[in-house]
Amino acid sequence: MTFEIFSVFVLLAGLITVGTPIAFSMAISGAIGLWLVLGPMAVLGVLQNTSYRSTASFLLVTVPMFMLMAEFMSRSGIATGIFQAANAFLRKVKGGLAIGTVVANAVMAAISGSSTATTAAMASVALPEMRRHGYDDRLSLGVISVSGTLAIMIPPSIPLILYGVITETSIGKLLIAGILPGLLTAVGYCVAIWLMVWLRPEIAPTPKDEPSTPTVRPVRQVIGAWDGLLLAGIVLGGIYSGAITPTEASAIGALGAFLIAVFYRRIGIKGLTGAIDSATRICGVIFLIVIGAMIFSYFLSASQVSRNLVLWVEQIDQPVMILFCILLVVYICLGFFMDQLAILFLTLPLFFPLVMSWEMDPIWFGIIVTKTVEIGLITPPLGMNAYVAASATGAPIEKVFRAIFPFFIVDVVILIILVAFPQISLWLPGMM
Repeated sequence: MTFEIFSVFVLLAGLITVGTPIAFSMAISGAIGLWLVLGPMAVLGVLQNTSYRSTASFLLVTVPMFMLMAEFMSRSGIATGIFQAANAFLRKVKGGLAIGTVVANAVMAAISGSSTATTAAMASVALPEMRRHGYDDRLSLGVISVSGTLAIMIPPSIPLILYGVITETSIGKLLIAGILPGLLTAVGYCVAIWLMVWLRPEIAPTPKDEPSTPTVRPVRQVIGAWDGLLLAGIVLGGIYSGAITPTEASAIGALGAFLIAVFYRRIGIKGLTGAIDSATRICGVIFLIVIGAMIFSYFLSASQVSRNLVLWVEQIDQPVMILFCILLVVYICLGFFMDQLAILFLTLPLFFPLVMSWEMDPIWFGIIVTKTVEIGLITPPLGMNAYVAASATGAPIEKVFRAIFPFFIVDVVILIILVAFPQISLWLPGMM
């Protein structure tokens, strides 16, 4: 049995290494593992039923709905209004345009739920403005890339939803738990920008004098972005109050984003069909990963790999927090080479039972895992947000990764804080 299990993991690693999509890598290796452990009839039974059983979940409706909401938002120009509102309040601060980009991304994160959509939308709006004001690309590219990752943590968050589905943890509480860690991350980015500008004043211009009526203009800019702010408030407030479920909130969010775009004539037929097509493609990839991960999890269950891993770790004579920190290092290292959703589906069937055996809170662990996923979005060689920012701005990818490095340090510090103080993640869910 040990040789068969080892062979399956070697096959999985080999398929991923040669570039096989993670969904097919998990499905192929899981099916072969089931064949070796239980025989051909078990494989046929799993393949017949898994596609429907793993995706016909009411909770998974939140994924296409929030993705559709993100697409409508990114294509309707709402990002421009939010960016201008944030910039209006912070333009007199040195580095204020960069800080305003972080604030705008935090607001967009509460509307879209998609890190790539948020990054792409803000890159097209913020970078030309920062270049026009004389900001160095060493600061601008880093800010645009990392602040887009806030959509991974601030609800509605697709990784948190999928974590809840995989581990059968309350999705509503997971989404609310991401608010304070997400805001803490945004504050960390703002502090990093302030320090970078203080240490190297040449990367940001000295604030220019504001035009007339400086106290009125910011208010007007916020009023101009009221629709996006209102939609975010309805979605998050509905979930927190319990008035609507996360699934209902996703549908309301998608409908609200569509109505806003249509009412203000910000999206035409081409934009509408493009948004639906993009959301469908992304959801198709996600659901394929769900199916492949479920086949692989059947193999893990049949071979008792998770149970044996728990028993083996229990025999290690080390404090639990040391073992947990090693686990986090594994997650961060996986983020260097793998997609964030693939990491969740591949590791949680193995590691979640282990963490539960340590009597840790599943909501807190979900936030910690999501934070490591957030870090993976900006680390080479596969940092997705870096590539999105490079594509949207035309900058070389090497330059983007160099600009990101100071913010990578911030993310690691925030991760350490979240591990050391679980109540940051658990306070709001406990108040629900």
